[in-house]
Amino acid sequence: MLEKQYFIPEPEEFIAESPMTATHKKIKKERDEEIRAVISGKSDKMLVIVGPCSAHEPAPTLEYISRLGKLNEKVKDKLVIVPRVYTNKPRTKGVGYKGMFLQPDPEGAADIARGIRSIRALHLAAINESGLTSADEMLYPENTPYVEDLLSYHAVGARSVEDQLHRQVASGIDCPVGLKNPMSGNIIALVNSIFAAQSPQIFKYRNYQVSSSGNPYAHAILRGGVDGSGADVPNFHYETVMQLAQMYDGLQNPAIVIDCNHSNSGKKFYQQIRIAQEVMQNRRFDADFKKIVKGFMIESFLVEGTQKHDEVFGKSITDPCLGWEDTERLLCNIAEQV
Repeated sequence: MLEKQYFIPEPEEFIAESPMTATHKKIKKERDEEIRAVISGKSDKMLVIVGPCSAHEPAPTLEYISRLGKLNEKVKDKLVIVPRVYTNKPRTKGVGYKGMFLQPDPEGAADIARGIRSIRALHLAAINESGLTSADEMLYPENTPYVEDLLSYHAVGARSVEDQLHRQVASGIDCPVGLKNPMSGNIIALVNSIFAAQSPQIFKYRNYQVSSSGNPYAHAILRGGVDGSGADVPNFHYETVMQLAQMYDGLQNPAIVIDCNHSNSGKKFYQQIRIAQEVMQNRRFDADFKKIVKGFMIESFLVEGTQKHDEVFGKSITDPCLGWEDTERLLCNIAEQV
């Protein structure tokens, strides 16, 4: 039985409380265009969505993003860096810490209204700290309007990508949306999801019948899969990428982003370095591979690894991440090979 706890105001009220400034809007417009250019192939730069598994505390997240902003100045001719500021956290079994949106204090009680205010403040502060607009996961499609004005990249996760509403909402978003292959690793389901997101749609959203024009910048993220016995099956290798490239026929702006963690690494965070290097080697080997592989998704924080409780500043409380020094070295190395 559902029990109503309290009313949550409409997105417009939260946006009015913490609006984007003219400077923020200018930065976002430029960043959106830069990312679209990578996805469409108009730019030869590589896209790198990088940051912690979950942004559970503002202070370490902003310290990390500040460092990204400084690193961006070194590599901006080769890379488009997008801070990964994930404020929702999917749970395989449906319980546990679910992110700042629901739980603004990771050790405290659920408070969605406070969570919305917290994540808007975090995304705005990220722009101020670094001049970079962020990526977040579209875990709950009806929450998207609370942050859509702030983001330059949306990701649809492996547990959500076959859901009709996720696909339909993705079709109405103005900036690029990356869709991960489902947990099964099924590439056909991924291609179907991209087709749906690129197509015009009519659907019920919140309290309205709405229509979308389709999102030509919806694209694939390969994150590996899980077989019937629960074993991780990587899919960043040359053969899978080229198979997906052939299946992209008829879709707009063929693009693949490689998720270096999750089932591609077996959540062995340090393997992200090896995976990125292999992908870059394949880009050098094959012009068609290079043409379709547009970037990486990397899980990284100030301190490597993970912890159960928020005791170490800048260390993940969810999936294990690369530490800052290794991340900086990896991104500079990728930039050198672009």
